[in-house]
This record gives sequence, C-alpha cells and structure tokens, in this order.
Amino acid sequence: MSVVLESPRGACVLGGIMNVISAIEGCVPIFHSGPGCTMQTAAGESNDEPISAVACPSTNMQERDVVFGAEKKLRTTIDGAIEIYDAENFFVLTGCTAGIIGEDVVSVCKDYQDRGYNVYPIETPGFAGDGLLGYEVGFRVLLDNIVEESSEKEKGLVNLFGIIPHRDPYWRGNFEELTRILKKLGLKVNTFFTEHQTLENVRRSSAAELNIIVNPYILKTASEIYEQRFNVPTLRFPGLPIGATDTTEFVRKVGEALNLDKKLVEAVIAEEEDYVYSYHAVKGNGLGWNRFAVVADPNLAVGATRFLANDYSQTPKVVIITEAMYRPEDKQRIIDRINDLEYATPPDIYFESDYFSIIEILEKYPEVSMLIGSSTEREYCSNNRIQCCALAFPLYDKMVVNKGIVGYKGSLSLVEELYNFL
Repeated sequence: MSVVLESPRGACVLGGIMNVISAIEGCVPIFHSGPGCTMQTAAGESNDEPISAVACPSTNMQERDVVFGAEKKLRTTIDGAIEIYDAENFFVLTGCTAGIIGEDVVSVCKDYQDRGYNVYPIETPGFAGDGLLGYEVGFRVLLDNIVEESSEKEKGLVNLFGIIPHRDPYWRGNFEELTRILKKLGLKVNTFFTEHQTLENVRRSSAAELNIIVNPYILKTASEIYEQRFNVPTLRFPGLPIGATDTTEFVRKVGEALNLDKKLVEAVIAEEEDYVYSYHAVKGNGLGWNRFAVVADPNLAVGATRFLANDYSQTPKVVIITEAMYRPEDKQRIIDRINDLEYATPPDIYFESDYFSIIEILEKYPEVSMLIGSSTEREYCSNNRIQCCALAFPLYDKMVVNKGIVGYKGSLSLVEELYNFL
C-alpha cells in the first residue's frame, strides 16, 4: 500500500548524488532527465554549489525524446559541458524519464572515455529512492570508477565520511572542526569536499590507514568494500560528536584505532577541554533549564541529544528520527546511543517521517519548552510558545556559510544558536 508523506525532508536519489558530485572540486554533474529535475533536486537538498540548480547542464528531455530516444541530445549536452566548464570530470545522472525508457548512457560515456574525457555514468533514476540513497550511490560510483589500489599505506592518512554535503546545513564547518582536531593528532584528513580537495584525494583514498564514519548507519557497503578491496578498516562513531564529552570519546577512539601516542592524545584533549570549559564556565547559565525535544536526522538527533543532556544539563523528553531505518541493527544502534546518557533519564524515541504524525507525537509532550529541529517545525513551536532552534535539514530561514556545531569549538556555536533563538 502506498504511503503519502506530508512535507518529506529531501529530494529523490538524484539530489543526494548531485550533492556528492557537485561538492567535489573539479566535478560537474550532467542531468539526462526531464526539465525541472535540476532545480527540484537542488532545492530539495539545499544545494548552493556554483554548478547546481539552473547552472547544471541538462538534456531537458521532452515527449519526443521518450518516443525516439535522446542519445544525440545527450552527446550535444556533454560536448557543451566540456566546452564551457573548467572541470576535469563529468558525471551523467539519469532522471526518471531516461530510466523508464532505458537510455544507454553507459555506452555514450564509454565513447567519451575512449577519446580521453573523464565522463562517468550514474544510472540511478530518481524513482529508485531518496537523497540519502543518492549519497550512498555517489560514493559507490566513486569507489567503482575512481579509487585506485595503493601499493602501500600513507602514514597518518584517514578518510572522514558521514557528514552529508548540503543535507547537513553545517557540513562545511563540521568537516573543518573535525579536521582541525584530527590534524592536532598529527593526521592528514581526506574529506573530499573541503580544503580544495579533488578527485585526486578520492583516487588515493585507498592509501588511508583508517576510514572514520561519523554517522550511526550510512555507508555500510562502502566501508565493506574499502576493507575487502583496499584493506582500509573502518571506525564508526555513531552520531555527531558535539561538546567535550562525545568529542573526547571520539578523539580517544581514533587514537586507539591508529595506535597513536597516548600522551599526545591526552594532551590534545586536555588543551581542547580547557578551552571549551572556560567558555562554558562564564556562559553556561544563559539558557536555564529546559525539557527539550529533537526532530532531526539520526546523526544530529544523537549528537544534539547527548550534548544537551550530558554537557548542558538539559532534560530530553522525546526524540523523533525523521529518516526511515531499513536495517534493524541501525535502528538499535541509534536507540542504544541515545539511551546511553550520563545523567538524564533517556527520552522516548520515535522513527517518523510524516510531518502530520510528527506533530501528533509532539502534542503528547506539553511540558517541552525547547525543540531542536528544522525550519519545518518553526510554525508549530511559535503556536505553542516553544523555543525552536532550527539546526536540521531543511533549513531555509537563515544562511550558513562555514559555521559548525560539532567538536569542541562547534559546541560553543551551538550554544550561541540556542541562546539566540530564546
């Protein structure tokens, strides 16, 4: 039976794929799809890259293309993209129209590859799934087409995964903060999306000593491929490390996984904790005490709940996970992480994507005085006199450039966000 969702959070699979491709410097997505797909997927995933939305090349397939095919139009579009864009790599993304009629984009891309152009096909039409699947598909394409086997490991090199460009409104700042911390441990960090990193970083990612996935459930298949094909083990940290408690745990786990000097690890922790606690000491009472709710994706829901409960003495009442969980072990990992609080009583946990049902759940908790969610929940909070701090996707009523909310310094920015929404 079909299910209708009110206010779904995110676009189709094409949105997730475009987020991955467009966020890597030197890469251009090319849509082989109907008109409007580029704009809809960009809006759905809040993509603000220069090569996205209406600036993204598209074949704009029409009715006659469904009948007669659109291979010639695709070749013309690829030729134009190669001529206009200052880029080295092009990825052809198939929309629903091309997927339904079975357009052979693989052969077209192979012809360009034979002529020396880096043009790669991604045959995943929009009806195949949501934006999160697109993130997974995007990385699978990179693994199958770009990553090369390395003859030896590069000492101290790690790959950092799990923070989804654009789907996490604070993705740039979050990557930058975790990169800053890891560099203090003497590590080199592949994020693929920041510091002007390119497909060259993707290509040599097999030389890494460790994959670090900061997320409770995504990239299971990719991590298995890295381990089996390239002998790169994975450390999964189940949720965004926000604040001193979780970030210190994160740093120690990375140190253990890489067998780093314990004195160095503890020195970094001591310096960072002293910095963040010195600010909490003078600004720690700005919010008072709140019973709070969280409505967000699993990564933010876990991180924000644990930070507010463990580091900031707030009381969690209900956490609503807005993404569908298909593997029971993923759902249990999220539940276990949220329930593992140092002081507060664990909150009630729901998995619900439909906005109407989310509001019905929130109405069961009239004692809630603060909500961590998205711009979608702002109207409900306004009508019920609840402090709303919009941190989750979709976030359409404020601009985020490179502010982050993870790590030690990011937790201070999160406190600022909470206070400014009082």
